[in-house]
Amino acid sequence: MENNMVAVILAAGKSTRMHSSFSKVLHKIYGKSMLGYVLDDIRSIGIKKGLIVINNQNWAGQKFPLPKGIRVAFQKKLLGTGHALLQTQKTLGRFNGDILVLYGDTPLLTTETLRKLVEKHRLNNAACTLLTVTLKEPKGYGRIIRDEKNDIVKIVEEADASLYEKMIPEINAGVYCFDAKEVFKALSSLKPKGPKKEYYLTDCVEIFAKHKLTIESIHTENQDEAIGVNSRLDLARAQTIAKNKILTKFMEAGVGIIDPTTTHIYNDVRIDQDTIIYPFTVIESNVTIGKKCRIGPFSRIRPDSVIEDSVEIGNFVEIVRSRVGSGAVIKHHCYIEDSNIKKGVNVAAGSVVTKESKN
Repeated sequence: MENNMVAVILAAGKSTRMHSSFSKVLHKIYGKSMLGYVLDDIRSIGIKKGLIVINNQNWAGQKFPLPKGIRVAFQKKLLGTGHALLQTQKTLGRFNGDILVLYGDTPLLTTETLRKLVEKHRLNNAACTLLTVTLKEPKGYGRIIRDEKNDIVKIVEEADASLYEKMIPEINAGVYCFDAKEVFKALSSLKPKGPKKEYYLTDCVEIFAKHKLTIESIHTENQDEAIGVNSRLDLARAQTIAKNKILTKFMEAGVGIIDPTTTHIYNDVRIDQDTIIYPFTVIESNVTIGKKCRIGPFSRIRPDSVIEDSVEIGNFVEIVRSRVGSGAVIKHHCYIEDSNIKKGVNVAAGSVVTKESKN
């Protein structure tokens, strides 16, 4: 992606429905924070620079290393999404390119969709290009309002929608490409709405339409991409979807997973073909497993572990920051920590092996 595009991730929410003392975007799904998923998405389409808009209250004491090229902007008063984007004006006010705006609580977006959004935006030289999705039950989402030519003229939030508008199934998924100059002009003319006197980012769309600026959209058939995680229930739902995507990827690559419903594999795991994963197994982040291994039931392989080829791991085995050499056998009820199990070694059932142990 060209250098004249930056990303802005809105992540200043209070986590009210999450009932959490820290920002909801830092909650993890299979070893990676929701914000981490979104950052991965923007990097995958070649965007190297961006801003995360946060509220310092929710981030106090939280450790989140920012990737190179990513900076922070603060929204001290939570006055809505339009006000949140306005906090980037000090940094981006003279920027002449495009801004990709996303929410930090949308971990199920796909690279393919973001790439299509940006391509259409650039192709049509649009002031705004947004992502929409059609839902059978659109309650809670902003509705896309189109005119007789099928052009988007505004987005109406649920609280402000008429009975007729609430029946519209096409909703705003909360992902936008904006022309930077045009969006900051529109933001400066927003009026506060509702009992909280908030400035809605979605109102920029109506301003663009009134000024006859080009508004484009792409539609995704994947409803999961529109899921915003606001509660623990939403988080669990997103985890199930993410889990199934991870397991499907491995099975399609030749990894045998006996029972996907009870198997949990985190992000950043590598497993080679013809390895079999038995039920109730947990494989955490940054783990490498070779080919033709057998990972027994109720096993747990912790981060920074390497399992070489043709290893057999029995049931109720936990491996922590260790390397297991090819052909090794670790019997059931074993604990291996900070160790290097040599090639072909047979570890007896019930063993505890640590870095002080000899094998």
